[in-house]
Amino acid sequence: MSDRPDISTEEILSPERIEETISILAHEVASRCEGEEVAFVGIFTRGVTLARRVAAVLEQRGISYPVGTLDISLYRDDFDNHGTALPRLESSDVPFAIDGTRVILFDEVIFTGRTIRAALDGLMDYGRPAKIELAVLVDRGHREIPIQPDYVGLTVETQFDEYVKVRFREDDDKEGVFMVKETGGEK
Repeated sequence: MSDRPDISTEEILSPERIEETISILAHEVASRCEGEEVAFVGIFTRGVTLARRVAAVLEQRGISYPVGTLDISLYRDDFDNHGTALPRLESSDVPFAIDGTRVILFDEVIFTGRTIRAALDGLMDYGRPAKIELAVLVDRGHREIPIQPDYVGLTVETQFDEYVKVRFREDDDKEGVFMVKETGGEK
């Protein structure tokens, strides 16, 4: 994760455990959404990967849900705080009608809830879903907005100076979920 001596890193999910957790998420989605019109929307970047992986597990079980992507960069409430550094914009792609559909948003980690608030704003530009649910790989707590996930792979207690970093091989060429903390050494 980092070669800096002032950063400690602890693996909290191995690649094998990520695979198991994704399988459990897929099972929960399948059992709770049986017979309904469902679509997945992943939040860039790793939420997209998580949505695609859950969809692939379900596809192996004969269940097919479409997967879209959502870039929430311009919907964030901290956009003005970036100064002159503009966010890298990805292309949102929701190639299906969401009106009347049960939409499951995917993100790799939920923390304050602000990313999900922005995603809800962005998603509403595509229509009016029958229901919107949230699936996350890791819930690390510390909400600032009253948003809770419906599907959770792992819940971990964290301090504010700790961060959960998800790495997927598709995005990062490595796999694992890590707890990262600055230890206060020299920078």
